[in-house]
Amino acid sequence: MEGILERIVYFSEEDNYTVAKLRVRGEKELVTVVGNLLAVHPGETLKLQGKWVNNPKFGRQFKAVSCLPVLPATLTGIEKYLGSGLIKGIGPVMARRLTKKFGLQTLEIIENSPDRLGEVEGIGPVRVEWIKKAWAEQKEIKEVILFLQSHGVSTAYAVKIYKAYGNNAIALLRENPYRLAMEITGIGFKTADRIAQNLGVPPDSPLRAQAGILYLLWEATEEGHVFLPRAELIERASETLQIGKNYLEDALAVLAKEEKVVWEEVEEEEERGKQGRSEVYLKPLWTAEEMIARRLHRLSRAPRPPLPIDAEKAIAWVQDTGGLALAEKQKEAIRRAAVEKVLVITGGPGTGKTTLVKSILRIMEKKGQRIVLASPTGRAAKRLSEVTGREAKTIHRLLEYKPKEGQFARNEENPLAADLVIVDETSMVDVLLMNHLLKAVPLPATLILVGDVDQLPSVGPGNVLKDVINSGAVTVITLTEIFRQARQSMIVVNAHRVNRGEFPLLKNERGRDFYFIEKENPEDALQTVKELCAQRIPRGFGFHPVNDIQVFSPLRKGSAGVERLNTELQALLNPRGLEVVRGGRLYRLGDKVMQIKNNYEKEVFNGDIGRITRIDLEEQEIQVQFEDRRVTYDHSDLDELVPAYAISVHKAQGSEYPAVVLPLLKQHFVMLQRNLLYTAITRAKKLLVIVGDKKALAMAVRNARPQERYTSLQRRLRSWFTNSGSG
Repeated sequence: MEGILERIVYFSEEDNYTVAKLRVRGEKELVTVVGNLLAVHPGETLKLQGKWVNNPKFGRQFKAVSCLPVLPATLTGIEKYLGSGLIKGIGPVMARRLTKKFGLQTLEIIENSPDRLGEVEGIGPVRVEWIKKAWAEQKEIKEVILFLQSHGVSTAYAVKIYKAYGNNAIALLRENPYRLAMEITGIGFKTADRIAQNLGVPPDSPLRAQAGILYLLWEATEEGHVFLPRAELIERASETLQIGKNYLEDALAVLAKEEKVVWEEVEEEEERGKQGRSEVYLKPLWTAEEMIARRLHRLSRAPRPPLPIDAEKAIAWVQDTGGLALAEKQKEAIRRAAVEKVLVITGGPGTGKTTLVKSILRIMEKKGQRIVLASPTGRAAKRLSEVTGREAKTIHRLLEYKPKEGQFARNEENPLAADLVIVDETSMVDVLLMNHLLKAVPLPATLILVGDVDQLPSVGPGNVLKDVINSGAVTVITLTEIFRQARQSMIVVNAHRVNRGEFPLLKNERGRDFYFIEKENPEDALQTVKELCAQRIPRGFGFHPVNDIQVFSPLRKGSAGVERLNTELQALLNPRGLEVVRGGRLYRLGDKVMQIKNNYEKEVFNGDIGRITRIDLEEQEIQVQFEDRRVTYDHSDLDELVPAYAISVHKAQGSEYPAVVLPLLKQHFVMLQRNLLYTAITRAKKLLVIVGDKKALAMAVRNARPQERYTSLQRRLRSWFTNSGSG
């Protein structure tokens, strides 16, 4: 079957499964095609092989087993192909002008006589050069695609590979295919390994063994680990690579000698006495944990300039002038803030962390202290700024990251101009970022870390806040008293019940802010989530379905997972408009999207959420409005953006949303943990609706043993503070 690709309805990054609509001659309606359609774009003419099937739910479909893009042979096809945004400098209007001028010869003109394009109205010398360059790049990308296809590899990442390596892509891949796993987001070791095997790299090659070990250590950071025990690393590598452990031990020794990894022998106190363990770190992570411990020790021991504060008078003043009645723990925190160099403040929702921070701010400002406020994410910084009435920055902006140099401007040589540094949502800060932050805190300054230690740990490696608290190295104030106003919120009440291991109260009373809708069947739950977002919550509570309501899911996959929810909610809440497809993912004008990796050059960071405000097919650009600024993306950068109608609970850390909808089902069992449920509940500001199964809810409440992370910061802190830096 041959036809023109009209649009991509659904694409799964996991297995490249695609649902698309094709315009086929002789068919009155658009034909639904399902299968693996790799690296295709709307407007392309596709030649497909497969068979017709009848889906019980969706009807007649063409199930493709092979797909070959071919250059379109009709005027309509050529116009659609060129107007899809595939070639920079040509959009729908220009495509129409080109086909009107050159007819069926349009593609041949672009290929062989591109200077003739200047004959078309609106195409000047600059645009001609754009088109020539973009057409040449497409040819190069096609060569990379053919190279990957010839080695049995998905071509969905061809554009990324070409963008990273340019015309040298194939030569570099032949030289060391394993660099793909380390340097190209989304390409795993198995894919790179398959290319290497097809290129003749022996299974027991030292290059393969070393690349496999480095990859597994990086993969472990995705699970939050800072290191892996040597025995576990060798076991994982042997299982993944299917080669002997002696080869792996040799490879590990080479990597340690080249200082790509650090191999540390540790003796720890166990129940049956002392026990040794070998730990293997990627060098940057070992350095980060060691330097965090060292710098916290130096900071806590460094003298502070004289600060004449009568703590009791300050407490009385801040209560009288602010109309406050501080709890005893809050007063104790103010007393400690007046004398300590490093202080941790932790507590759950409604326990007065914000009130306490504001009180400390007012007192310290009165004493002329220079204060900086920071949070890990843009949303958290904005919220901190709103509640304190003072400027707060993301940690990255505070440290003034310089993309071209690849480093922060603020460091030990150029520290922050501050007497007091307060960091909120510290549970989200991983070891790498905390190390950079501590470099920039001047030794005479005071550092206050604020956060809820019972929330999920950072997305990145480490468990900084928990390790600092458990080390006993610095003073920790834990706020436990729930204030009267907060006790009226069922969100707050149930968050604390869940945190104590108690089943939440499910009263569903009118006027409350916490509701539970029982749906055991995943498809029923999905339908209910859609109704809540589109109708019931906007009508009943006045919340905007896109701006105010955020759907969470514990998992990416499944009928109530993030990917399926996004597909369904996008079709429901933003069904029409100018759109572009890249990497099989559809981006539509008005879509809610999320940045999924730190981009220092654009100053947007993992977890930032915005709306698409402009799509320019000619310029191959998309513009996204984030909290405080607009950011422009080339089409080749779009792998950094994903739909955000639904997000994972991990991605919601540090943010609050007016209304949260959380499907919670038995199919989510691998992620049903108390700290995940607690984090989800505490992200809702005014309304939380859980849709799901009471058994799944009970499983989450009972499971208080989340996956442990391999970290050594707690041990390092104890060593530095016990031995005064001599150990």
